[in-house]
Amino acid sequence: MIVVTGATGLIGRQVVEALAAQGNPVRAVTRNPDATMPPGVEVAAPGPAAYRGATALFVNGRAVHDDAAAEVARAVDAGARRIVALSAINVDDDPAYQPSRLQGDRNREAEAAAVGSGVPWVSLRACTFADNTRLAWGPQLQVGDAVRYGYPTFQEAHLDDRDLAEVAVRALLDPELTDRRLVLTGPESLSLEETLDQLGEVLDRPLRYVALSPDDAHAAMVARGLPAEFATALMARYARYDHTPHPVTDDVATVLGRPARTFRQWAADHTALFARN
Repeated sequence: MIVVTGATGLIGRQVVEALAAQGNPVRAVTRNPDATMPPGVEVAAPGPAAYRGATALFVNGRAVHDDAAAEVARAVDAGARRIVALSAINVDDDPAYQPSRLQGDRNREAEAAAVGSGVPWVSLRACTFADNTRLAWGPQLQVGDAVRYGYPTFQEAHLDDRDLAEVAVRALLDPELTDRRLVLTGPESLSLEETLDQLGEVLDRPLRYVALSPDDAHAAMVARGLPAEFATALMARYARYDHTPHPVTDDVATVLGRPARTFRQWAADHTALFARN
């Protein structure tokens, strides 16, 4: 029985669906008892009973919060002999430069729990998701063709969430992927302005990047409802790595046997997220 925490999230749901489609027994752990899952998938609430009969565990640091070590230990005690942790490429950075921690992510703790579990493990050190452009820019592009944002020269190697989910499934099933920290990125490093240019080409719209000062970008984020602490950490991350090409790895291609999807491919498959109202 493969247990998947965070089973209704962006990655967890895809992991559950792919495992089930391959005929694997899957238990989806979620706080939503009415969550719709593929036929044959068990749905369980968080807690010790979720790990009954576990053979492997996918641990999402946002789902288990500060209890990663305890949850992994429970899974191992219940029989799990393989742990795959969702982590992040910046997991070793000072927390002041990890804005996702302020959204509940506990990547460092999830990875540490997997490594210290005493059973074979894999850590997925994921880069920034391409889907984050939806969160950052979608509301602006639904009403106009300008994105008002900071740090246009900051670079990222956007990771397609579908690639991450496929790697997670392989890591849960393939014993050759053992005791490894996989650094997962997209295939190219793009500045935020270049990213918007590619998005505009895909949408066939003349999109404009209106560069804001760090203070104005921070204020705009808070005005859109983001916590001030999150905006502060994000601006700090941008400032620290501005003008620095983002490292690109071939770990996705090595695991999956094909190139990682580009940001342009992701955008072409998600145009509806940016359609004008």
